Amino acid sequence: QVQLAESGGGLVQAGGSLRLSCAASGRTFSGYTVGWFRQIPGNEREFVAALRWSGGGTDYADSVKGRFTISRDIAKNTIDLQMNSLKPEDTAIYTCAVTKAVRSSWFDQSMYYTWGQGTQVTVSS
Repeated sequence: QVQLAESGGGLVQAGGSLRLSCAASGRTFSGYTVGWFRQIPGNEREFVAALRWSGGGTDYADSVKGRFTISRDIAKNTIDLQMNSLKPEDTAIYTCAVTKAVRSSWFDQSMYYTWGQGTQVTVSS
């Protein structure tokens, strides 16, 4: 059973950048798709991006396309989320999760079955 841990959150000014990492322990990400989701307290959790570890296929929410990049670091066994041109509306708790769902379901949080604890990202205006 894979266990996940996020890192890299923090406070940044609008227009700035942050890089989040999702690390796996217990096993590798092989065979999984890893998704990043975010949630503002009181709101629904929303899909941000996903990457299939084997093959590297990716998908992004429209709200982050062109600003965020999801990638894998094979040596470190991490999935990273590079976030550029950050906006105050990107402020949320960011959490990674794993699934074996087909690509058309990557946006669906109910298809993910192991979640990390989350990391706070705050973008000031």
